[in-house]
Amino acid sequence: MCADIVLAEDDPKQAELVRRYLERERHSVVVVPDGRETLELVRRRRPDLLVLDVMLPGLDGLEVCRILRAESDVPVLMLTARSTEDDLLRGLDLGADDYMTKPYSPRELMARVRTLLRRTHAAERDAGPMRVGALSVDVGRHEVSVNEKPVDTTPGEFRLLEVMAAHPDQVFTRGQLLEHLHGFDRYITQRAIDVHVMNLRKKIEVAPRKPARLVTVYGVGYKLTAGPADAP
Repeated sequence: MCADIVLAEDDPKQAELVRRYLERERHSVVVVPDGRETLELVRRRRPDLLVLDVMLPGLDGLEVCRILRAESDVPVLMLTARSTEDDLLRGLDLGADDYMTKPYSPRELMARVRTLLRRTHAAERDAGPMRVGALSVDVGRHEVSVNEKPVDTTPGEFRLLEVMAAHPDQVFTRGQLLEHLHGFDRYITQRAIDVHVMNLRKKIEVAPRKPARLVTVYGVGYKLTAGPADAP
């Protein structure tokens, strides 16, 4: 399962180690060394997981977690050098989904990440289809529809819609989409992303040459937006 992960860690060596392990498992990773920057990035990017160090400059991880929990359900895996039971309970009370104390085994950290992502993915399936305007993407049933009419997609096209429907209106670069599909389709390239997009537009747009759902953000990439609510 390829995921979009924000890693909030101000220790460069620790951040580089964790980033390499996460990317080895084909996740897309953005490293942030500051608490306030982490907060803004998560609000803007809406990642699949936040790996959050407690001891951050600007705004500590506990405060970041407290603020995010009031406005977001992004899964949070908290990392800290504090190992007392009170510290652990405080982190969990503020809404962290899991908690690891330093020093930790990178392999155990990856196992915790996999568990959180599986749990979140299962919850999304149980929650039913994701809807972006008239477009519906049902991961559990592996079905796509527009205005309740079924749309046939290839596995690569479906994965692309699944990733983008989970983050509507978020702009994805070709590189980011490539990261999400890497390993899923061994022949995928940045050029192939454009081909997937072109083929999807023929299937989900009223006017494929003037797309209103799968939109190009020039100089950046693509985003999935609600589009025309009353499209035939």
